[in-house]
Amino acid sequence: MTIWVDADACPVPVKEILFKAAERTKTELILVANQYIATPPSLVIKSMQVSSGFDVADNYIVEQAKEGDLVITADIPLASEVIDKKAIALNPRGELYTPANIKQRLNIRDFMDTMRASGVQSGGQAKYGDKDKQQFANQLDKYLAKQR
Repeated sequence: MTIWVDADACPVPVKEILFKAAERTKTELILVANQYIATPPSLVIKSMQVSSGFDVADNYIVEQAKEGDLVITADIPLASEVIDKKAIALNPRGELYTPANIKQRLNIRDFMDTMRASGVQSGGQAKYGDKDKQQFANQLDKYLAKQR
């Protein structure tokens, strides 16, 4: 099992949690971004820099992810694609995307895109905080415990 990270916009606290968890469980962790991402020296942690461009990192993750892999992303279309491949998708705020909830999340995302395109200001997401960090760590631990 591999943990893939959509790393371009991944919060630093999430990366730190992932680094510790990967080392503790000896789980392969690959951060994918179109820029250099620093990682600690490790046999299980890698950084993959892809070329710049729209969805290049997302497409790489979709191509590489396998059934049972875990993908960390806030990108709902990416989450949907990896779920279709029977991988698991977890967002940095600790929300587990599932076949049961991903279509609804896609519909909400598309609706919000339409609203923004028509000039409606939505305000965006709240700042990433300690509660989000804790929820993410808890979901990650649950998932890794199931893999043992």
